[in-house]
Amino acid sequence: MASSTVTPARPDRPARPNSVFRQLRGQRSPAEFAALVRRAAREIGERVSCDARYIGRVEAGEIRCPNYAYERVFLHMFPGRTLADLGFAPRSSVRGRGARGTEEAPGAHPAGPARATGDERHTDETRRAHEPYDRQDPYDMHHDHEESDVLRRAFMTGGGATLAAATLGPFVLAHGASAAARRGRRAGSSEAGALEDAVRRIRLLDDRHGADGLYRRAAAPLRAAFALLDAGTTRQTTADRLHSGAGELAISVGWLAHDSGRFDDARSHYAEALATARVTGDDALEAHAFCNTAFLARDAGRPREAVRAAQAAQRVARPLGSPRLMSLLALREAGGWAGLADRTGCEQALVRAQALYERGRCDHDPEWMSFYGEAELEGLTAQCWSALGDWPRAARHAKRAADLQDPHFTRNIALYTAELADDLARGGRPDEAAVAGLRVLDLLDQVQSSRIQTMLAGTARVLLPHRRAGGVSAFLERHASTPRTV
Repeated sequence: MASSTVTPARPDRPARPNSVFRQLRGQRSPAEFAALVRRAAREIGERVSCDARYIGRVEAGEIRCPNYAYERVFLHMFPGRTLADLGFAPRSSVRGRGARGTEEAPGAHPAGPARATGDERHTDETRRAHEPYDRQDPYDMHHDHEESDVLRRAFMTGGGATLAAATLGPFVLAHGASAAARRGRRAGSSEAGALEDAVRRIRLLDDRHGADGLYRRAAAPLRAAFALLDAGTTRQTTADRLHSGAGELAISVGWLAHDSGRFDDARSHYAEALATARVTGDDALEAHAFCNTAFLARDAGRPREAVRAAQAAQRVARPLGSPRLMSLLALREAGGWAGLADRTGCEQALVRAQALYERGRCDHDPEWMSFYGEAELEGLTAQCWSALGDWPRAARHAKRAADLQDPHFTRNIALYTAELADDLARGGRPDEAAVAGLRVLDLLDQVQSSRIQTMLAGTARVLLPHRRAGGVSAFLERHASTPRTV
């Protein structure tokens, strides 16, 4: 094959997001759009391994120009457009040699003495077409070295709340993982353990401080986790741990996106976790992915999807033998029924959730369910009654949730108290709502959550007509002066 000079990687060069490509995706999730790309490829006889991660990297500007297989597919999807029209950079600007001439347009395979033979070119492009990431991207040319840096730096700088920033240092994948990425060796048990520790750390920080200060730093370790999967392993047990850990990390990152109001990103991460679960036959991971998908669908205003996802989760989780998991999934279903204004369906699911919860804990309970105690049960119940417009009942459950919550879960205390404030305000008790709202504002020095801030903003709007009531003006003034996280 004809040799070529490759431009060295330039990791210091910031990627420029491809806003044109993002607009072309429209309202579809990255996973849904990736499915369209694969279908278009089949229509013209190409085979590309396009997934949500690839779409995300294109939109982030990390893939500045697609390989030739993807180029043919994209031009087939958008007839009459050029790569530049799709937001991509000229091929000559991302490679160490000039782009192919016009006589080498996609689909043409002329032979010539200065080029590789047809068989060599076919072999090379077939290999490239099956690569999930575009190797022509200069940021990928030295991917191993970049990944090493990512693994060392993950969650070590920046942050939201001051305390969170101070504790981000330990939340980093182990040096062994970076070594595996750098040397190209297979991943082992130490990398699997580092990945599992990273998942635990992100959950701990979210419990205490909320999602807003963490989400932006979550993408790098997630990408590193999938790089470990690509590295492979010699033991099936280690491979299973890596897949499970990568899936759980995708869910955790998805939750950070979800809680900070980035619903499209969350949907993509949850879909990635679901795909990982199904590839490996991991029922526990699949149930978790469906559980979070149901929660997201409820918050995104798709209650029927929430019901279906929760029911799918219950089908998968039933053989796992965890009544507490089944209880939480019943609550997810109840939330969907409440969004559909189906009081009967909601009440039936709530009764089932309570009965399953009362069976107690067992050895089969998933590790990620550490947050699910009586306080969470009460809090989710409150949200159901709130959605149904039964404010007094919702307020009773929200108050009980806030009173029962373990002090470690600062973010949840703020969430339940914000729910209480909103239920009291809408139930005609403005003075009590203001007191609860002020308690939430006291916690915002420790917690950064767009969800909680959005709830408080809604409560403030409800309380505006009552600003002369006792304590209400103080809450409104302080709320108005509280900066929103970006």
